[in-house]
Amino acid sequence: MSDSDVPSQVPVECPGCGEETPHEVLKPGGHATVQCTVCGHTHKVEVPEPTTVDVDVVVSQDGDSYTATLDGEPDQQVATGDEFIVETEEAIQQVRVTSIELSGDRRVEESDLDHAATVWTRVVDNVAVNITVHPKDGRRDETRSLKVYVPGDYEFVVGETVSFGDDELEVEGVQVRDEAADTYRHEKFDHEGDMVYAKDVKRVYARDTKTAAWSAW
Repeated sequence: MSDSDVPSQVPVECPGCGEETPHEVLKPGGHATVQCTVCGHTHKVEVPEPTTVDVDVVVSQDGDSYTATLDGEPDQQVATGDEFIVETEEAIQQVRVTSIELSGDRRVEESDLDHAATVWTRVVDNVAVNITVHPKDGRRDETRSLKVYVPGDYEFVVGETVSFGDDELEVEGVQVRDEAADTYRHEKFDHEGDMVYAKDVKRVYARDTKTAAWSAW
C-alpha cells in the first residue's frame, strides 16, 4: 500500500483512553505508527488496506465507443444520470451514466460497484446535437436534419436565434434525453425562455430564419 493510499486519520482502540478514538497516522506501513488525537498516546497499529473494485465502463460518443475503468469502494453507489471523469491514453472526458448492467445481462437504474458488471456512459463535455430544421415559410413537409457539435454546457433557449456555420436558426422546441428527464420539469419544452443544456438534449426543433425553402439539387 503506498503512502498516498493511507488515510491521514484512522479510528482505532487507544491504550491510553481505553476506547476507540481518532488517531493521526504518523508513519504508514504494515504496522503504522499512530497518535491519539484525544490523549496524545503514540503506538503502533495495523491499518487495513482500502478495498477497491474495478468496473468496466463503455463510453459512447457520436456513434463510436471505447472502454475505460471505474474504480471505487465496493459499496459505492452508481446510478443512471451520474457524471464522472474517465481517463484513457487518448483523452480525459466527462461522461454520464446511461445504463448499468449486472451479471446475466440484467439492466438496472442503480447499483453498488461490487455488483455492477458494466457501466454504460456517453460523453457530455462535448456533444453532438441533432436539429430538425423547418423552412422559413412554415412548410413542415420540407424539413431537413442538421447535426452540430457544441460544449455540453451550451444552452439551447426556446425563442433565441443561434448560428452554426451558414445556418441561422430560431429555436422552437427542445426534447430532453431520457436519463436527464428527472432534472427538468418536462420531456419537451416549447415556451419562450425555456432552456436545456446541450448534454441533456435529445433533439432540437428550429426554424430557418434565412431560407424560405431549399432544394436537394
